[in-house]
Amino acid sequence: MVAQITVETQQKGDAWECRVTVAEGTSQTAHTVTVERTYRDKLAGTAVPVERLVEKSFEFLLAREPKESILRSFQLPLIGRYFPEYENAMRGLFAKKT
Repeated sequence: MVAQITVETQQKGDAWECRVTVAEGTSQTAHTVTVERTYRDKLAGTAVPVERLVEKSFEFLLAREPKESILRSFQLPLIGRYFPEYENAMRGLFAKKT
């Protein structure tokens, strides 16, 4: 089953607070993810909308664990602590798009 990922953002200074909903069939989970501007720029570059980075980050997570296992609230760099390949995967993904 393919997950539907929805990202809504609110800018807060040099960061974004992203409300992420992951829906699969009749169930869904909600998550709050904080993304610092410098971290977005480091992984995806300045031209990539933060919503796109967060969406791709959730696709990365969902390929490795069920939506119910994803933390409900976290800062985006935390993914790299659990999955060391995360940052390189994101850099590679967005490097191909430019």
